[in-house]
Order: sequence, then structure tokens, then C-alpha cells
Amino acid sequence: MVSAWLSGMLTLSRDATRRVSCGLLLVLCLVLPTRVSAHNGPPFPIIENRKIGSCVYALWTHPDVGTGAFYVFVEPPPGATVPDGLKIRIGVQPVTGRLPETFYDAWRVKSRGQVQYNAQAAFDRQELWRVHLVVQSAQGDGEATAQVLVTPPGFGKWDLLFFLFPFLLVAFLWLRGISRARRRRNSRFQQDKQPDIAAQMATNLEHVN
Repeated sequence: MVSAWLSGMLTLSRDATRRVSCGLLLVLCLVLPTRVSAHNGPPFPIIENRKIGSCVYALWTHPDVGTGAFYVFVEPPPGATVPDGLKIRIGVQPVTGRLPETFYDAWRVKSRGQVQYNAQAAFDRQELWRVHLVVQSAQGDGEATAQVLVTPPGFGKWDLLFFLFPFLLVAFLWLRGISRARRRRNSRFQQDKQPDIAAQMATNLEHVN
């Protein structure tokens, strides 16, 4: 009976811990998309599945005031490779036209399983900007445009920690409450067990006498 009670207690503790872990995972899934929409989180796409020449291009960005990052992904046709001499440039200009369009060269980076080019552009103000993707290769030239809202940079990992802190605090208090409840149950169990131990000792003494 005692072993069954202890087994039930351990199962309850494991179930509670599992619920806390699932809750934290759900919180992460809810918080991260929110940060993306605020433009302070991971990069997001502004151009997708755009065919230029023989290849398909996608453009992702992290548009922070100061220095904005751009990531160009190139998908060649099945069985083919990216054309030699491929050149990619990123042009940026405020939608208001207050500044002339400025172009920045992209450079190829090592990436597993895909062809990737990176570029950086200067943004001096929080506003709507036009992004101009220009591709030049022996298999064809082309371009594509999009608009993106440039926003102030976030605090990076500290920004994410700040938003997660209330949820982590709730999880900590929950686990602490479970631990206290388990200690109280163990204490009551020991108190209930003492009369049985005393009775067993008395029985053993009578047998000895």
C-alpha cells in the first residue's frame, strides 16, 4: 500500500513537471511570432518564389535602424547549379523619396543545403522603405521590389528574456508550490506511519519477552 502511494506521488510530480514544460513550450511558440511581427525578432521574408532567369529567389530581411541585414536565397533548377558570375545587389530608398536609392553588393556565404547571399544596408530613420533586389547573371538579369517598415533595434537576447520573465516566474512559483505540497504529503505520511512503527516495535518486544 505504501509503495502504491509513493508511486502515485511520483507520477503526480512527473505529470506536473511535464505540464510545466509543455506550458513553457507553448509560451515560446506564442512569444516568438509576436517578436517577428514587431521586426525585432528573427529575419522574415519580403520576396518569395520570384523567378529571375533560370533560378528562383527569396529575400529575407532584418530591417533595423542603423544597419539592416538582408539574406538572399537562390534555388537553381533541379540538376543544375547557380550560374557563374552571379551578382546580386540590394537597393534601398525611403518611400517618401527624401533620399536617393543606394545599392549594396551582396556576398555569397557558406550555407548547408542552399545557396545564400548576404548584404547589409544603412537605414537612418524609422519609416517605410522600398527594397530593390537586382540580379545579374549569364542566364538572365532581373529585379524585384518590396516595401518594409524599418524599426528601432531590439535588445536581442535581453529583449527576449524580458518578455519571457513573467512566464518563467509563474513556472518557478508553480514548481515551488508542487514541491511544498509534496513535502507536506511526505510529512503527513511519516506522521501516520509512526503509530504503525511503534505498534510493530511493541509486538516485537512481546515476542522477545
